[in-house]
Amino acid sequence: MIEAVNLTKRFEDIVAVDCINAVIREGSVFGLIGTNGAGKSTFLRLASGILKPDEGYITIDGQEVFENIPAKKRFFYISDEQYFFSNATPLEMMHYYKKVYQDFNENRFHKLMSNFGLDEKRKLHTFSKGMKKQVSVICGVCANTDYLFCDETFDGLDPVMRQTVKSIFAADMEDRNLTPVIASHNLRELEDICDHVGLLHRGGILLSKDLDAMKLNIHKLQCVLQPEMKPEDLIGLDKVSVEERGRLCTLTVRGSRDEVEAIMSSYNPVFFECIPLSLEEIFISETEVAGYDIRKLVL
Repeated sequence: MIEAVNLTKRFEDIVAVDCINAVIREGSVFGLIGTNGAGKSTFLRLASGILKPDEGYITIDGQEVFENIPAKKRFFYISDEQYFFSNATPLEMMHYYKKVYQDFNENRFHKLMSNFGLDEKRKLHTFSKGMKKQVSVICGVCANTDYLFCDETFDGLDPVMRQTVKSIFAADMEDRNLTPVIASHNLRELEDICDHVGLLHRGGILLSKDLDAMKLNIHKLQCVLQPEMKPEDLIGLDKVSVEERGRLCTLTVRGSRDEVEAIMSSYNPVFFECIPLSLEEIFISETEVAGYDIRKLVL
């Protein structure tokens, strides 16, 4: 488990991370969402022990990370800008990481490099941005750490490769309880993989919730009411938003699906259906209630 308590980091008069409190459970995928400058990369660098907190602390399984070598062996950090030794090849980087991570899986490294169509002996500085990201991901999963910190890991990958990387993460979660922490500015990238999402804004966490819990408690209703009825007559529904297009009403409501459908049925509408919300729609609803427009933040 990763725990941040009142975590704060300043760069002169800029507060990059502002009193963050968060818990990341083992075996789950934690998505860290936010615009450029929201504090995502700083949070991951604090979690990696690259930066020292000015206030508060962050721990991995109860151990503070900064200048703690045993704690740092528990994770692999894939930065937004890929860094490799000058003139190094993927094979040389593999030998380096084997010295740092004792459980590094060399056989799997060779297999994945072959599957990805990457040349182990080619100089990394000749690789494209996407190819470098692929090498970093391969090294990361082969390091066999408990945690994997990913900063904009899907940025620069083509759609097929993005799904491939997500499949690898999912397989490692099932096989060895890997816990990926993925920072991204794009909600849509994380919708099909994350269990829990935290929304960072101006250095602080605006919202941090379990996706399954959110999806079970908020729904979209499309309905055609009886001619004499209006959406405001639907007493008993906890309405978050209402949109009318002719006689078709689209409502976002809170509550369990069974409760919502029972209330709607009692009004005998001409037609209604309960539709799952996308992650984007859920966050729009949640942040609008908090006084923010997520479309201006991360979309």
